[in-house]
Amino acid sequence: MVRTVMNDKVYKVFTESEWETFQDTGQFGGSSDDLLDGFIHLSTKEQLAGVIERFFSGVRPLYVAEFSHFNFLQKLKWEISTSGGVYPHLYGVNLLPGEVTGFVKL
Repeated sequence: MVRTVMNDKVYKVFTESEWETFQDTGQFGGSSDDLLDGFIHLSTKEQLAGVIERFFSGVRPLYVAEFSHFNFLQKLKWEISTSGGVYPHLYGVNLLPGEVTGFVKL
């Protein structure tokens, strides 16, 4: 397990209903896959296209939120996934809208 901040930005892909819940409730504890795995899956900019292709093919609209605040990044654990890549994972805390530093709708 790698415990250092590897990138200065990470991203979360939201479905439309997840994004609306995030905005309406002021927090996001994870998608059904996140809850099943026990952490919130995040990605680097370089990993986004592959994540969208593998897990969100045909799902639109999507919202991609950027998180880049130093304190947020310090909470991440960088772990090797089953595909062999090193991905940022967030354990034990919810995402908050105030932590989003930018987003795009696809």
